[in-house]
Formats: sequence, structure tokens, C-alpha cells
Amino acid sequence: MTAQSVSESSPATSESVTPVIEARQVSKHFGHVIALRGVDLKLWPNEVLGVVGDNGAGKSALMKVLSGVHPASAGEMLIDGTPVRFSNPGDARRMGIEMVYQDLALAGNMRIDENIYLGREHTRGIGPFQLVDHKANQVRAMEHLDKLRIHVKSVSQRVEELSGGQRQAVAVARATAFKAKVVIMDEPTAALAVKEVGKVLDMIKDLRDQGISVILISHRLDDVFYVCDRVMALFHGRNFAEAPLDQIERNDVVGWIMGNKSGQDVDPTLDRN
Repeated sequence: MTAQSVSESSPATSESVTPVIEARQVSKHFGHVIALRGVDLKLWPNEVLGVVGDNGAGKSALMKVLSGVHPASAGEMLIDGTPVRFSNPGDARRMGIEMVYQDLALAGNMRIDENIYLGREHTRGIGPFQLVDHKANQVRAMEHLDKLRIHVKSVSQRVEELSGGQRQAVAVARATAFKAKVVIMDEPTAALAVKEVGKVLDMIKDLRDQGISVILISHRLDDVFYVCDRVMALFHGRNFAEAPLDQIERNDVVGWIMGNKSGQDVDPTLDRN
């Protein structure tokens, strides 16, 4: 089966449902370089959306616009139907948009709880005289990890002692610790051992089940077809195609990545799994 046009179908969609985040005709220029050309995106409540495309397709640029890292050069963004404009990642976080980067941006020499609440620690004291409440941080970090079904020996472990999958889990825990409604994940399984990939993907499903929508950037089509509800492909900074995953085949998506909507005559070795 082939999707020849952009579809907005999703298990969560209906006329009465508002997208949790929406981009309309978003463009991004870096000097003379055009990274995005009028891109549209809708993410529905309780949905995992896969975003695919070859290197240079515009995936990272779009995610950085959605998460406030880069302001859009043109276009409009809406959160729960309300127009917004982000000047920095803090603006996006205050609206419930978090991003987990491929390099995770964790402090390896700090404890798990310190990483989760870094810059947003629980404090105690009187008025302006506040101290970090380390006990509260540890208790709440463990409660949050338990909620996400993330298992560690102790939140006092240093991040540098953890496996790749555990570090990815800590990065997700940090992103969801403050009422996130959308988590954007950039290649979360790219550097993981096979046995840890499934744990991370199951964690993404758990986020969806807890009411958090997820955007997953990935070159691994096994991951996309396992965890996503819908997939959209970018090509040369533009929307190329999208569809619910139960309405398409793997070869269709491989074709989209290469700029082919027919889904035919695509070399299966191009699927990077």
C-alpha cells in the first residue's frame, strides 16, 4: 500500500480533538541556506509520531524550532490550538515541550537525581534564603523513575556508571519531570546495544500511555514501525508524505526517505537497520 499524499489520520484524531502541537508553513533560513520550506506538522494527544528523512532533510532543524532552540524564519506554531512564539528553550519548556538530544546532555560526574533536577532543584528555606533539598530531590527522583518503570540501583549513582540505555532513560526522566506534554527524541537508540533498544522503545510506549505525546526522529525503521502510530517524511526541507503506520508498508517509507512516493524499485539495503 502506498500513501501518495499527506494524511492527517491518526488513532487520536477527530474533528473535536485539537493537536497538542502544530506547525503551519514553518520555514527556517540560516543565511542563504534554507533548512525548512513551509513545513506543516500536527502531533495529536497520546500519539507517537515518527519523523524520517535522509541527512539534510530538515528533521533536526524542525525539532529545534519546535523546542525553541531556533526561532522560525516564517510560519506559525500552536500549542493546544493557541498561537505561540518561542525565543528560547525555556519558553518551550514552560509550555510543556521538552527535547532529548542524541548526545543526551547529561553530566556524567553527577548523580542521577542531580541530573534530573539540574537547574530546577527542590529547595528549602525562608524567603530568599534557600538551600537545595537533596533528600527531596532523591525521594522525588526515585518516585518519578518508578512511575516510568525505570530501574536503577540507586539515584545516588553517578551517570557515568550507567549503561547507554540507562543514560537514555535518565534523560527521558529529566525531560518528563516537570509536567511535559510533548517529548521530542532525537535518535534515542542510535548508540545502544540491541538488548537495550527494546527497553527504550517500551519506555516511549509508556510515555504515550501516561498521556505524553512523543516525536521520534529515527533512521531505524524497526523502531519506527514498533512504537509509532504515524510517520511523516521530510525531503529537502519540505513535507514529502505521511500516513498511519497501519496503512503503509516498510518499503513505502524507505522510498519516501529517498524521494520516491511510488514505493517501487527501492533498494532494500537502503533501510539502515
